[in-house]
Amino acid sequence: MNSEDKILVVDGNSILNRAFYGLSRAAMLTTSEGLYTNAVFGFINILSKYLQDENPRYVCVAFDLKAPTFRHKEYDQYKAQRKGMPNELAVQVPIIKQVLDAMNIARVEVEGFEADDILGTVSSYAEKQGMETILLTGDRDSLQLASCHTRIKLPVTRGNKTETDQYDYDKVIEKYGVTPGQLIDVKGLMGDASDNIPGVPGIGEKTALDLIKKFNSLEELYENLDKVEKKGVREKLENNKELAFMSKRLATIFRKVPGVENISSFARTEIDKEALYSIFKRLEFKTLIEKFGLENTPFVEATEALKIEHVDVHSVSELQSYISVIKLSGMISVYYHVDPTGSYLDDLCIFACNEEYAPANIIFSEKLTCETAINELREILESKDIEKYGHDLKNLYKYLKSHGIEFENVVFDTFIAAYILEPTRSTYTVSELSEDKLEQSITPVEVLYDKHGKRLDQGQDVSSSEVCAAAVNAIFGLTQKLRPIIRDNGQDELYYKIELPLVEVLADMELRGFKVDVEGLKAYSKEMDSRLVILENEIYMQAGETFNINSPKQLGVILFEKLGLPVGKKTKTGYSTNAEVLEQLSYKHEIVERILEYRQLMKLKSTYADGLLSVLEQDGKIHSNFNQTVTATGRISSTEPNLQNIPVKLEMGRKIRKVFIPTNQDYVLLDADYSQIELRVLAHITDDPNMIEAFLKNEDIHTTTASKVFGIPPEEVSSLMRSRAKAVNFGIVYGIGDFSLSKDIGVTKKEARQYIDDYLDKYSKVKEYMSDTVEKGKEFGFVTTLYNRRRYLPELKSSNFNMRSFGERVAMNTPIQGSAADIIKISMVKVYNELKKRRLKSKLILQVHDELIVETERSELEEVSKLLKDCMENAVQLKVPLTVDVKHGDSWYETK
Repeated sequence: MNSEDKILVVDGNSILNRAFYGLSRAAMLTTSEGLYTNAVFGFINILSKYLQDENPRYVCVAFDLKAPTFRHKEYDQYKAQRKGMPNELAVQVPIIKQVLDAMNIARVEVEGFEADDILGTVSSYAEKQGMETILLTGDRDSLQLASCHTRIKLPVTRGNKTETDQYDYDKVIEKYGVTPGQLIDVKGLMGDASDNIPGVPGIGEKTALDLIKKFNSLEELYENLDKVEKKGVREKLENNKELAFMSKRLATIFRKVPGVENISSFARTEIDKEALYSIFKRLEFKTLIEKFGLENTPFVEATEALKIEHVDVHSVSELQSYISVIKLSGMISVYYHVDPTGSYLDDLCIFACNEEYAPANIIFSEKLTCETAINELREILESKDIEKYGHDLKNLYKYLKSHGIEFENVVFDTFIAAYILEPTRSTYTVSELSEDKLEQSITPVEVLYDKHGKRLDQGQDVSSSEVCAAAVNAIFGLTQKLRPIIRDNGQDELYYKIELPLVEVLADMELRGFKVDVEGLKAYSKEMDSRLVILENEIYMQAGETFNINSPKQLGVILFEKLGLPVGKKTKTGYSTNAEVLEQLSYKHEIVERILEYRQLMKLKSTYADGLLSVLEQDGKIHSNFNQTVTATGRISSTEPNLQNIPVKLEMGRKIRKVFIPTNQDYVLLDADYSQIELRVLAHITDDPNMIEAFLKNEDIHTTTASKVFGIPPEEVSSLMRSRAKAVNFGIVYGIGDFSLSKDIGVTKKEARQYIDDYLDKYSKVKEYMSDTVEKGKEFGFVTTLYNRRRYLPELKSSNFNMRSFGERVAMNTPIQGSAADIIKISMVKVYNELKKRRLKSKLILQVHDELIVETERSELEEVSKLLKDCMENAVQLKVPLTVDVKHGDSWYETK
């Protein structure tokens, strides 16, 4: 059957609800103006998937209306228990209807009837016309509509993936043992709590199915009540006959809704690209603009046709003339693009930031090579009198450093500024910021490069000079726009003293890289192979047979059927064997510990033992990317590879650090690690006297906490008590609840609650901080760190409990974790500047959360050790001392 014979009917309310709650575990998706969009975004993606999969000729989306239906008139308690739609979802309903209109997809709403009834009616008419019908819904009530020509598609979540359960006539029988039509009779008996349909009290699904399988229908059942064997069931049926038949009527989907007979009116037509683009633009759905191919449509091109007058510089003399202009101006805005290899510049456009002069696009050629141009610009670039503005300048720093040029007096990076102002934004491109902040549409510079950043050959449609000129002009405009906002937010210190100077620090770290012992890495991989073989054999021996350890299905059979371990979660495909389930079973059988270790080692091998070789560069080093604008808390992250996430709980995980070594024998690795920085920040922020006293006396904070919580002298604290106190100490920082704590330390939920209550009783100022911070977050819409880094939290005002709880945990954690991140960044800048000031050969090469690693020239070891400790311990002045442990070794492993 082809698309001409097919119709897709969507239960709009059901799918919108699924999209809303399906995405609500993460932070609520909003626009920069605070408009909620997660349900719209999810709905469009779900609908697009099924449109692509099924390619129907006809489509319509059915919605409920607020008016009561015929079911409410028959039973005033119908759906009475349901809470109203959350405001965060309600505001998105009209938006999704606008989207559907722009997509030219028919919407159907009929007063007095529900979306289910519309689905039933449309499918009934479609079947009569010999059409294939697909009903897309999250409501299993619609299974009664399944037939030989009507399929029900139910999106379901399994694990972290969305899958589809599909039902036709035969599948319903296979699943339930009754026909689709008989499911109505089953509902009449068992009721439906979600719709507040009462059914027969005391009759559940199993009994209801058994009765209908035997008697075929509710009517036949009541005609043959004397044949119901169980007396109790018979009496329940006798006493509740009216309820049973009313429940059946309520559960029956009405299939004659007026006004939806004309299937041809649901025919798909071309989307209104201009209208859809306008909506997606307002909702900031960049990925959907690309997905629907809207970025290159004529009306978009018209809005992106802003052209900036510019000059093309072809020769040294022309460049020298423009340099004279820059010297008069005293400032320069720069747009650049470095080739992915980092060896040369693809594009360089400079602007003297004066209305009298146009941006200058430097055209590289044999006449004016990149090297020549950079050397001509050296005086400008190294001048401390000329201000420089740019966007994402880290790679330019790296390129210039590799050519012996110091990039001086960089006073504004719009990339970093935008991140500080909107830390949860997903992208910060010049074109997006230009449109959002300046209301100027420019051609994205990304059109000039492929997905790997390699320069594309341009056709006649795109002038690279025009694109680059528009970008460099926008950078200057953004500088003028964002500077006062940062000042008015009280974020000057955060920006100018921490984030902006950090750009150069990270560039230098990336450029330096971290040496890897290749032979040692290969030996480590072989050692891991040997350990994996041993673990495999031990697992097979304990299981009594060989099987595929990496197959969750086969593993589930071994653990829960053969070995009889307690069954936890179960999925459609079998038993759940994820890490959470296995950790809870680790005390039940030694095979589980072996499996957990096996999985960890497999990940270690693929990610590090084998993975590091793929990112090793010709100099024998790994040059990781340090990301400054990714985390909302301000923490630095690293990629390609992620050196901050090497597991250290396993000895084999710690051993990978052995392959990270100094550049040569003249150097040694110096490791400086803050001691309990987040707890010290907590003590400072909360001003808790007990916690402050413990740190001032240099006591072991976990032992002190255990002593106070358990009411015993410090010397009587056992290792188990200290361990539990440590979990509470760090858990409080992350807003941990009793359920999570109970799992972490292996106690009951009640005991965990008691630990938390006792902790907050002894550290009363911490309790005040937690409630005050949440309240301030609700009042102002954000929380801040010690250096005024903001974390916006619309979730705090959500009517959804899970969303609100998430917001509260983040509100409590951000000032602590974010302040710790600020402090480590301050330390990095101080250490970098001091090493540079003293002209030392030692280099900062890695940051891992609260730890800094400096590759130190052996003759400088004593000086740099003291420098590192002084810079880090005196980075900020808190009410408690910051303490740093400094160690050195010939490998990263030896420093720990």
